[in-house]
Amino acid sequence: MKHLLWVDCTAGAVAGVLMLSLSGWLTRLYALPLRLLLLIGAANLLYGACSFMLARRAHRPMSLVVLLVGANAAWSLVCLALAARYWTQASAFGLAQLVGEAVLVGGLAALEWRHRDLLATEP
Repeated sequence: MKHLLWVDCTAGAVAGVLMLSLSGWLTRLYALPLRLLLLIGAANLLYGACSFMLARRAHRPMSLVVLLVGANAAWSLVCLALAARYWTQASAFGLAQLVGEAVLVGGLAALEWRHRDLLATEP
């Protein structure tokens, strides 16, 4: 579990890069607006960068770990709201991506919350 933040930041960065670089193709596969996919990709990339900065810190305050958990939980809810919003428009692949991301990110939030004492390394 001590490497959980590295898994988190890597997943965010990879998801962001893939979403941004494949957005033209994914917009057709997912039947979702290009702007939405670009926003999701940018959010994932930004999140990945922020969680990377936290993962590499020798001393991680509990407040930053809790903020990270909150960001994951909030993004999970955003993904579910987007799935509900685009329920009739998105393809099965698009809905699977949104719901899958919600489950993955929500799961990370739960794991990080459960192990927050291990992840926080205050001096």
